[in-house]
Amino acid sequence: HINSESFLCDCQLKWLPQWLVEKELQSFVVATCAHPESLKSKSIFAVLPESFVCDDFPKPQIIIQPETTVAVLGKDVSFTCSAASSSSSPMMFAWKKDNEMLHNAEIENFAHVRAKDGEVMEYTTILHLRHVTFAHEGRYQCIITNHFGSTYSNKARLTVNVLPSFIKIPHDITKRTGTMARLECAAEGHPTPQIAWQKDGGTDFPAARERRMHVMPDDDVFFITDVKIEDMGVYSCTAQNSAGSVLANATLTVLETPSLIHPLEDHVVSVGETVALQCKATGSPAPRITWLKGDQPLVVTDRHHFTSGNQLLIVRNVVLEDAGKYTCEMSNTVGTERAHSHVSILQSLGCRKDRTTVGIITIAVVCSIVLTSLVWVCIIYQTRKKSEEYSVTNTDETIVPPDVPSYLSSQGTLSDRQEVAVRVDNPQPNGHIDSNGMCQTDAGRCPDVEAPTAVGCRQQKLCIGCNKDTWKTEDLADGMLLPDKTGYSLPVVCTDCSGSTDSMNLHMYPKESEYYSESLNTVDSNYPNTLSRKRAAGTSLLHPQPCNGVASSKRMETDRTLYPSNHDRIRPASMTTPL
Repeated sequence: HINSESFLCDCQLKWLPQWLVEKELQSFVVATCAHPESLKSKSIFAVLPESFVCDDFPKPQIIIQPETTVAVLGKDVSFTCSAASSSSSPMMFAWKKDNEMLHNAEIENFAHVRAKDGEVMEYTTILHLRHVTFAHEGRYQCIITNHFGSTYSNKARLTVNVLPSFIKIPHDITKRTGTMARLECAAEGHPTPQIAWQKDGGTDFPAARERRMHVMPDDDVFFITDVKIEDMGVYSCTAQNSAGSVLANATLTVLETPSLIHPLEDHVVSVGETVALQCKATGSPAPRITWLKGDQPLVVTDRHHFTSGNQLLIVRNVVLEDAGKYTCEMSNTVGTERAHSHVSILQSLGCRKDRTTVGIITIAVVCSIVLTSLVWVCIIYQTRKKSEEYSVTNTDETIVPPDVPSYLSSQGTLSDRQEVAVRVDNPQPNGHIDSNGMCQTDAGRCPDVEAPTAVGCRQQKLCIGCNKDTWKTEDLADGMLLPDKTGYSLPVVCTDCSGSTDSMNLHMYPKESEYYSESLNTVDSNYPNTLSRKRAAGTSLLHPQPCNGVASSKRMETDRTLYPSNHDRIRPASMTTPL
């Protein structure tokens, strides 16, 4: 059974009349529209379906929801809730906490016309909570009602927190190096605050890097073991929760006995030079440096100069009286330390023996050794080079180079059994030496001529004679002409025998005339330095030149072939005995 005159006939009620008719419940329902004005006092069964529209909203609609809030204990808190309606029906406001109506709550309500269209009213309600305590914590909700219904807002939670407060705060401490430092920090609040440490406003802890810092999660103590100078600074303890944070600071001072960074050195200087004594010290607090000489305060003159903090003492134009023991005294509140340096003064610079002089001497010695080695290398190289040239170009023997027959053989001009002739340039018909030094030989005679012990001419030449021995063109052992066991006779030439191995002429050719121009020209062109080193311009092997010299012992075969003996000399041409 339904009996009401307050139906909101909008688009959301369109389904109801049709459903009641289909279920045959129309006789049990008396329903009259109250809104909109065009349908007011009409039965819902008399309203056409297309007349149920949503052109306005007479029922309140929440446009501002209350928000969850975290408050500090003792502070004031407020919740705001706003709604809008197109109806002029009066509005009623109410607040609930944890689903219970608040009867004595402090509520502020007001309304105003929306400026957009001027037909919609906005209604606002504010719940005020003064000096909140933990009892105010809960979920709050606003309810707005008019003639067309009630609208409920979202539930907003209120949380009451307590700001952290220290129950243990860190204090300034002073520790010596090597000892342990202990800082305390503890706080309370709601919720329980978290403790965090900082050093000099940052999170860089030298003790933490070296595993010398210890912080227990459930403890209020902060430890630093084996305290060092770098641990000195301002340490901050921060206690924080959702309500806020608090901060406390403490200074850690580290004391250290003075000590030298670099040890003092002894000095040896000459009169008139400058000496510098450095005493670079460290300590906490910074040490005070005092200079002593001979355990007495240093008498400062215009030659003495100090840098900032007296860490460097400079003495200019030293004199003999400046020699002695210098003491650097370092002192602070922890203790006093001393360091000594001995200064020796020499009268002459030449007697000074310092690192610079030693270095110069060492460099000079090394350079001398290197230069000497280079000179010896050059000498050895030149000596070997001259020796090689001498061995190649100069010889005491009138021989054919060992490689000539091999070369001629490779060219097809000289076989193993080919005969070659060596002859004197332009010999005389008889081959004997006459009074003017020319070689002459009588046909058909082969007298033996004994060589004299002395050479009669200034520039003598070996002359062809008769030799019954057979000769071979080369010897592999030493390149000399040796008797040939094959029986073949070999013509040979004479050579210059001036006594110097630097000027020799040697010509080789076979007995057959067809080899003169071809074979010997080949030898001469391929071995110019060996076969003819000083041949006169215009001379030819086919036209021998006169032989000016002393003939060697000679023999002549019946075939008129001439053979020289090696280094045999005859008597000078001036001898009266006929040849």
